[in-house]
Parts: sequence; structure tokens; C-alpha cells
Amino acid sequence: MIALSKIIPLTFLSIGIFLLIQVIAPLLSYQVWEIRQNLNSGVLISPNSSGGGNVLGISVQSKDNFPLFISSLKRETQAGYKDFSITIPRLKIERAKVEVDSNDLSDSLAHLPGSALPGEKGNVFISGHSALSQIFNLKQALFASLTDLKTGDGITIEVGGAKFRYEVAGFKVVDPKDLSVINAPDSLGRYISLMTCVPPGLNFKRLIVLGKMI
Repeated sequence: MIALSKIIPLTFLSIGIFLLIQVIAPLLSYQVWEIRQNLNSGVLISPNSSGGGNVLGISVQSKDNFPLFISSLKRETQAGYKDFSITIPRLKIERAKVEVDSNDLSDSLAHLPGSALPGEKGNVFISGHSALSQIFNLKQALFASLTDLKTGDGITIEVGGAKFRYEVAGFKVVDPKDLSVINAPDSLGRYISLMTCVPPGLNFKRLIVLGKMI
């Protein structure tokens, strides 16, 4: 019979190895994903960066050493609703709440103030947290698996009984202070952008998933 003095250290060692794998595996997986995206550069989307990447009324501010897009833009006409829902079948996200015109990501996904509303021309810009591992993937970290999306995947926005369907068009990884991604690729289309931190759970860069309404 194995002595208790040996079982306890082995148990802690096993737990430590398990937790280490949970941390390392997502980081390695992300690195492989990013390399594949770079090899297939035609998939990458570069939203219109006119204005040198500066967007009037929007700035990058640090909160607890975490760079955030903060918008002070006000609408001439209010949205008429406080939130809408987003469904992404590939990620098993079903009618997740998105706060309209919000700079606060603490409780739900946030729609950047001043960006296009669902169905409008422009870019519906939505931000959400990521997580280092599925184990630590808290309810508010809904965008932890954005790298699992593929070109052509569907995104559905529902608000006021209406549904707006978008299709994933591409991906872009940028510096956390790059405001150019807020702009739509052109002035005529109806787009949606989903933004989260990468590598998973860290805030070194930002991943943008760009979709276009179909």
C-alpha cells in the first residue's frame, strides 16, 4: 500500500501538471492558429484605416493596466432598445445579451457607443472578454473561442422581433491601441466586428472577427 506521505505529493503534482496543461495548451493552440492565418494572408481583412487609425470621439484608456476602447459618441436618435442578442452556432453561443452603447464589459458583451446598430450601414462593433482556458471560461468570457470561427460561419443578431444575419468574412490581429478596426471596410456595406483579447486570457493583442450582412 502506498504511504499517505507519497499519495499527497503525487496528488498535488498531478493537479499542478493538469493546470499547467490547461494554461499552455490554449496558448500553443492560438500560436498555431495565428501562424496558419499568416500563411493564408488572403483571409485577413483590413478594415478601412482612413484617418491614420484615429476615430473622433473614441480613445484607448487603461483600466487596471488593461487597454480599453472608450467611446464618448452620442446618437442624434436613441436606439430605442437597451440591448440585443447575438447567436453564433459554431461557438454554441445562443442569444447572448449585448448592451447597446456600452463601454462596460464586466457583465455582458458590449456594443461600442456610436458604432452602427444591427442592420445599419457601417460596422456593428462588439467587444467581449476571452479566457485562458475553458476551465476559467466564466460566463462573461463568451468570446474565449473566437479563433474557432471559420470564414462563412453565421452570426445572427436579434432585436425587436427582427433578425439580421451576418457571415464571417475574415480575421485580423492588431495592437490593443489600433482604432482603425472600428471603421467599416467600406461606406456602403453592413458589417459586424467581434473583438477580444489574444492570446487567450492575455491582453497583448486584439483579435477582430469581421462579418458582413447577408
